[in-house]
Amino acid sequence: MRILITNDDGINAPGLKVLTAIAEELAGPEGEVWTVAPAFEQSGVAHCISYTHPMMIAQMGDRRFAAEGSPADCVLAGLHDVMKDAPPELVLSGVNRGNNSAENALYSGTLGGALEAALQGLPALALSQYYGPRNVQTQNPFEAAAVHGADLIRKILDATPTEDADYGLFYNVNFPPVPAGEVKGARIAAQGFRRGTHFGVEPHASPSGRRFLWITGGNQHIPTAPGTDAAVNLDGYISVTPMRADLTAHDALDALRAIE
Repeated sequence: MRILITNDDGINAPGLKVLTAIAEELAGPEGEVWTVAPAFEQSGVAHCISYTHPMMIAQMGDRRFAAEGSPADCVLAGLHDVMKDAPPELVLSGVNRGNNSAENALYSGTLGGALEAALQGLPALALSQYYGPRNVQTQNPFEAAAVHGADLIRKILDATPTEDADYGLFYNVNFPPVPAGEVKGARIAAQGFRRGTHFGVEPHASPSGRRFLWITGGNQHIPTAPGTDAAVNLDGYISVTPMRADLTAHDALDALRAIE
């Protein structure tokens, strides 16, 4: 199997090393793993692409490239430049440092890479490692993803239905904030919503007196509704959320027919 991997934490991120090992296990001895990852951290850029300016790309090693762009840019670079003569069969993005459950999914560059791959007609998964007091100070906080990642991806790919949809499936996978031995299993879970918490800003003054705003995150350990992604993560389960790029609120279409 030929696999393209990317992330949003940057080419030197420890989670990318974990993803490389997962991808190499999936690809097997006859397969290939290609890396095109951002040269610098791109957390929070979602599905941004560098539409108005070019990006520099540099080869860092065998099948390993860094691009000065977003994760979606990196997928485009991988498909249409680096691997244009022999495209990948699978795209993996991650393993993100921190969860992309609930509303975090909407900001995530990790998901942006997988979403772009799906728009290009390829199977894709975004992988993220939830952090919490049970794993953040351990020797390898990515242990849950490292141990369970490859087997779970095989199961997801085997279970993926054959379809010919305009907006193809991709998957948001979040590993719980526990050591690998404490993972209870996997749950198929809808995207949840953390009530009472959200992103905000915190003002600071520089030594020169100029005013700056830092983006602040909310409490990541507020559970979402039972059975949804962050709730099952905090209960020790891996969440697997099938997604599409179609943003239409289908449930509201009929109610709005009156304005036609």
